[in-house]
Amino acid sequence: MKILVIEDERKLGRFIKQGLEQHGHVADLTHSGSEGLDQLAGGLYDLVLLDLMLPGQTGFDVLKNLRAFRLAVPVMILSALSDPATVVQGLDLGAVDYLRKPFDFDELLARIRILQRRTATGDSVVLRVADLEMQLISHEIIKSGTTLNLTNREFALLELLMRRAGQLVTKNEIAEKVWSADYDMGSNVIEVHIYQLRKKLDATGQTGLIETLVGRGYRLKIQ
Repeated sequence: MKILVIEDERKLGRFIKQGLEQHGHVADLTHSGSEGLDQLAGGLYDLVLLDLMLPGQTGFDVLKNLRAFRLAVPVMILSALSDPATVVQGLDLGAVDYLRKPFDFDELLARIRILQRRTATGDSVVLRVADLEMQLISHEIIKSGTTLNLTNREFALLELLMRRAGQLVTKNEIAEKVWSADYDMGSNVIEVHIYQLRKKLDATGQTGLIETLVGRGYRLKIQ
């Protein structure tokens, strides 16, 4: 998943971001409500982890503005405010979950996995294209019966291509969904990752699954 963390406690924010990335997610970090809304307006995210006690716009303000701007992204609140009235207010404003600080990071990951299962295409936790199978929860990739060893970034890139199998996926879309907000569009990092992913996919079974549409982007063949 591509996740935006909105947390003004910088040390905690860095800890959450690093932990998410170590478990295969792509994470961006902002430290205020207004910065977070700017990020959400300009990028595609699968989840927001939102603190409530933020400078300027509070977490409640962020939730209200998300609704006003019709930005439909799931929000999980991470807050030290634990009284029932605050929890109810956050959920009523549109948050899908509420985790009280201090929290166990494994519990955060478990709750994110629940959201992944809810939002996976067709409520499935397995994607299949041609001779390729992707286990979204365990992060296993199986091709022609062989388990592949992919990096977290390669996994995220392949997941995007599999979810859009048979369709053009542009370089801009890949940058927004798989890379962080500071991605340099002038670099060739996407091409390098596509090359490495192709090598691993072509090493077993059906080859040529990833097509390059010159000047447009990439497409994963359905068969």
